[in-house]
Amino acid sequence: QVQLVESGGGLVQAGGSLRLSCEASGRTLSTYAMGWFRQGPGKQREFVAAISWSGTTTYYADSVKGRFTISRDNAKNTVYLQLNSLKPEDTAIYYCAARNTGYGPSAPTTQLLYNYWGQGTQVTVSS
Repeated sequence: QVQLVESGGGLVQAGGSLRLSCEASGRTLSTYAMGWFRQGPGKQREFVAAISWSGTTTYYADSVKGRFTISRDNAKNTVYLQLNSLKPEDTAIYYCAARNTGYGPSAPTTQLLYNYWGQGTQVTVSS
């Protein structure tokens, strides 16, 4: 079993930045692809970013490309999401998720493919 705990959310003004962290326990994340998803008020949960186990493959939703950066530190069993140039429409609960891909190159963008989920961290962007 993998337990995921997100942190780093908060209230920020438009144009500001936040860094979200997702720390895993229970197992090493070194063979897991990781994803970030978000659910805004009254919206369905959507894909934000994903990263392969090695960090060499990353994907981003078009709405965050160029503003958000996903990264990972396998030695710390932690995945990060740097959020820059935040907009009010980025307001959401942000979830991290993990999928064991062995040492494959994939970084799934579909939430149904992820096996483990954190509880989420709230990001609120004021205008």
